[in-house]
Amino acid sequence: MKSLTSLPSLKGARVVVRVDYNVPIAANRIRDTRRITSSFETINTILKKGGTPVLLAHLGDASASLRPVATFLSKTYKIVFVTHDVMDTHIHDIINAVPKGTIILLENIRRYEQEEKNVPAFAKALAKLGSYYVNDAFSVSHRKHASVVGIPKYLPSFAGVQLQKEIAALSGVLKNNKHPFLFILGGAKFGTKIPLLKRFTELADHIVITGAIMNNFYKTAGFSVGKSVTEEGFDKPIAALLKNEKVLLPADCLVIRKQKTIAVTPIEIEANDVVVDIGPQSVALITEKIMKAKLVVWNGPTGWYEKGFVKATTALAKACIQSKAHTVIGGGDTGAVVEKILKKTDAKHIFVSTGGGATLEYLAQGNLPGIVALQ
Repeated sequence: MKSLTSLPSLKGARVVVRVDYNVPIAANRIRDTRRITSSFETINTILKKGGTPVLLAHLGDASASLRPVATFLSKTYKIVFVTHDVMDTHIHDIINAVPKGTIILLENIRRYEQEEKNVPAFAKALAKLGSYYVNDAFSVSHRKHASVVGIPKYLPSFAGVQLQKEIAALSGVLKNNKHPFLFILGGAKFGTKIPLLKRFTELADHIVITGAIMNNFYKTAGFSVGKSVTEEGFDKPIAALLKNEKVLLPADCLVIRKQKTIAVTPIEIEANDVVVDIGPQSVALITEKIMKAKLVVWNGPTGWYEKGFVKATTALAKACIQSKAHTVIGGGDTGAVVEKILKKTDAKHIFVSTGGGATLEYLAQGNLPGIVALQ
């Protein structure tokens, strides 16, 4: 796999760059800009080498517009936001008229159904927008879409700066020889995390289960989870994991009971309770393990993030920053919490991935379709 930085010059060349600008937006305001700013090193490298970046990105479904992203980018760069149909040859006249030193952002790539279907003619049309291709969107590199795996068939292709950082950090986890190695898993969607858990029962010394998936583990272990969110059909793999002494469940949890939030042990969960986070005793025990660890990998918040239950996630994030352990944080909500705290520190031992599902798949499989396409 070749690196963008290995190219001596891009003078006069247009470079098609797949970035991931799928960011949360409310009332036309971007709530988390991390995925956008993580692409700046690649954009700056192309501009410095004399090239013109042609950015391909998606946002939500086919109906969403990247205009708020274009507005955000305009604070840093000279930018042209192009909404013209990429399958229309007139788009080349528009792009050719863009002056040097300007970046080009195309409208939401998922407005074309050919993108997710990876239609060759569509990939070829995208490839004609430049002389080189760069993938800097690790977080979508698990998708077999035209802008991820199709374009590399038609252009000299390279890895962007952020993509290389992601691969270095996550491959380092898979090759790890540092112990104790602590893996913290939270969030929801247990079904997508089964391969990851199986992989880490071999790699990690301890695996701590938190988040919404904790409810399933409690339930399979014989505890009541009241009216908490659970996923059906996973009793068998969870029962097998519970037999592994590396897998640890929180000693206490927070529940909503009669409109109050209280800490209880699993055996004390009542029929009308809703589990919303891990409890203070669990935070203390996990913090102790973080402080003793040499490597920590963490994916998914410990509590019901959307409802504001972030106290435990924040406490563990601070513990990771205070510890000496090399720490890799999965993207999404956990990354947002950690990045917020990191802004106030100079912690160099923490890497926050921009990926969500891509991070999980890379750690489980050791590669992604978008990376293979560059090879």
